[in-house]
Amino acid sequence: MSNNFEKGGISVQTEHIFPIIKRWLYSDKEIFLREIVSNASDAVTKLKRLVSLGEVKDEDIINEENYRIDVTLDAALSTITVSDNGIGMSIDEIKRYINQIALSGALDFITKYEGENSSSDNGSGIIGHFGLGFYSAFMVADTVEIKTRSYVKSESAAYWTCSDAGEFEMGEGDKESRGTDIIMHVTEDEKEFLNAYKLKEILDKYCAFMPVPIYFHEVGAEEKHDHGHDCDCEECTCTDKEEKPVNDVSPLWQKPISECTDEEYKEFYKKVFKDYKDPLFHIHINADFPLNFKGILYFPKISHEYENLEGQVKLYYNQVFVADNIKEVIPEYMLLLKGVIDCPELPLNVSRSYLQNSAYVSKVSAHITKKISDKLNSLFNNEREKYEGCWDDIKPFVEYGCMRDEKFYDKTKKAVIYKTVSDEYVTLDEYLERNEKNAGITEKTVYYASSKLQQVNYIRLFKEQNIEVVLLDALIDSQFISFMESKNEGVKFVRIDSELDSALKSEGDKDVAERAEKTLKEVFAKAAGEGVEIVFEALKSEKTPAMVTLSENERRFADMMKMYSRGESSFGGKQGEKLVVNTSSALIGKLLTMCEAGGREETAAKMAKQIYMLAVIAQRPLTSEELEGFVGESVELLESIQ
Repeated sequence: MSNNFEKGGISVQTEHIFPIIKRWLYSDKEIFLREIVSNASDAVTKLKRLVSLGEVKDEDIINEENYRIDVTLDAALSTITVSDNGIGMSIDEIKRYINQIALSGALDFITKYEGENSSSDNGSGIIGHFGLGFYSAFMVADTVEIKTRSYVKSESAAYWTCSDAGEFEMGEGDKESRGTDIIMHVTEDEKEFLNAYKLKEILDKYCAFMPVPIYFHEVGAEEKHDHGHDCDCEECTCTDKEEKPVNDVSPLWQKPISECTDEEYKEFYKKVFKDYKDPLFHIHINADFPLNFKGILYFPKISHEYENLEGQVKLYYNQVFVADNIKEVIPEYMLLLKGVIDCPELPLNVSRSYLQNSAYVSKVSAHITKKISDKLNSLFNNEREKYEGCWDDIKPFVEYGCMRDEKFYDKTKKAVIYKTVSDEYVTLDEYLERNEKNAGITEKTVYYASSKLQQVNYIRLFKEQNIEVVLLDALIDSQFISFMESKNEGVKFVRIDSELDSALKSEGDKDVAERAEKTLKEVFAKAAGEGVEIVFEALKSEKTPAMVTLSENERRFADMMKMYSRGESSFGGKQGEKLVVNTSSALIGKLLTMCEAGGREETAAKMAKQIYMLAVIAQRPLTSEELEGFVGESVELLESIQ
C-alpha cells in the first residue's frame, strides 16, 4: 500500500448548501423566527455576562437596564427585522461567525468566558450552540441583511448582505447604536409570514418565556393599547401607552418554590394551556447537579371519562420552546400530565432518536417519576382530604403506573386508595381492619362492586352485615386487582356477586332447607335452563328470594376477553352462573307450600321463572332474548291474578 496520502478538509460550495438549508434545515419553516430571536437573546446574554465579569468598561453599558429584542414586520417592504441591543459584531466577527457556515460564535464565547466561572446554577444560558441557526432565515427569505455595531467603541459599524445563492457583500456600515439588526426579505412563496397574527403566534409558541423582553411592531398598523380601542399614538390622549413585551422573561418555573403562590401556579397553568379549569395539583421540579433541569407539572381536572386524556408537556431549552409531548421524558403512564420542562443540558435542535437513546433523558425521566411519587405520598400523608378529592381523576394513571413500573409501585403503594360504595376512601390495610372490626372477617378478602346500580341488591346484602364494599368500575381494575393480589400475600379480591360469603349465610331451618331442595330444585332448573347450577342456602336477609353468582375466575376471564375484543365478548350469558335459592325467604316458603300442595304446577313454574329472572337482572344486563321473554311472562303472570 502506498504511503503517499493527501490530507485536506471537505469543502462545500454555497450554491449546493443553500438549497439544502432552505428545504431541509428544519422540519417547520416557522422555526426560523425562533432561531433568529434566540441569536438576539444570546447577544444580550453575552453582553450581560461580560459586564458581570468586569470585561466591559463603558459606564453606559454597565448601567444598562433596557435590554430588549424588537421584531418588526413591514408587509409593504416584505421584511421581517429582528433587532437587539446586545454585544454586536465587528467586521472580523462577521467574517468568522457568519461567512463560515456552522462555526458557532456561542461555542467560542463559552470557551473563552465561561469555563470554571460557570456552574449548573449560574451558567451562561446561551442558546445558540449551533451556527446553522442564523441561516434558517434563508428558509423564508431570498436576501438577508445584517446591520451591526460592536459594544467595543473602537470598532466601526458593519454591514453584510447575502442572497439565497450564497453571494454576499460586506463592509463598514452606518449603524449608530450598539447591537444587531437582522433584516429578512421574505420571498414571494413565503408571504404567509408577512401576517402579524402569524408572527405573534410563532413568538407565543417558541419565545413566550425567552429571558430577554421581546417587543412586536407592525409598520403602518394602528397601535392598540390595553384600554381596548384603536387609536393614533400621536393624537391619543390616553395615559396607558406603555409598551408591553410579548414574552414573560421570568417564567414561574425559574422562581424559587418558596416564592411561588398557589394562585400563581393556577394562573400559569391556565395561561399556558388555555384551560379554564383549575388543575388538581402541581409538582414544581428544581433539579440541581448533575441533572440540572427545572419545570412544573400539573395533573389536569378531567371532566368526564370520554374527555381527551392526552396531556401536553412542553420541552424548553434555556426558556426557548423546543417540542410538545415529549414522551421520552415523561413516563408513558403519566402522559395525561401538562406542564413545562426546561432542560439546558439538551441540544436546542433535539431529535426524537436523541431523546430515545440519551442517558441524560433517562435520568430526567426517572427523576420526574420520583417527584410524582413524592407528591402523591405528600398529599396522601399531609392533605388526605384533598388527595381523596383528586383520586377519581388520577386513579387509572396511578394504577397503570404501578403495573408498568416496579419502582413507581414501591414508592407509591401506600398512597393507593379505594373508593367504597359509601363514597369513602380507604387504603388496603384500612379496609381489612374495618371489616375485621365491624364484621369479624379475619380473611384478607376485599369485596368489591363493579357497578353501584347493577349490583345494588348485593351491596344491600353486604351492608346489612356491616361488610365494607369498594367500587372498582374501570376496565383497568380487573388487571389491577390481579396485580395487587400478586403483590400482597394472602389478599384476595372478590366481587360481591361472585360467590356467597359465609358472612351472609345463616343456619336457618334445616327441615325447610331439605324440603326446598327436594321439591324446588327441578322447578328452578327448568326455569333457569341448562348451564345454571341450582343450590339452596339460608341467608341472613329474608328480602332476597334468590341471587345469581358467577365464579370470580370465570368472570375475570370474561372481562379480559371483553377488553381484548373491545367490548364485544362472546363469553358470558348463563355460562358459569349459579342460582342461590334463599330458603329463609317468605316468597320461597310460599312457593314451597304451593308445590307441596300440588295442583298449581303452572303458576309455580311461572313464579320460579320470575324469581330467577329477577335474580339475573340484579346480576347482569339481560340479553335481548331474555328481556323479551321476561316482559311477556310478566304480563301473563299479572293477567293470571284473580
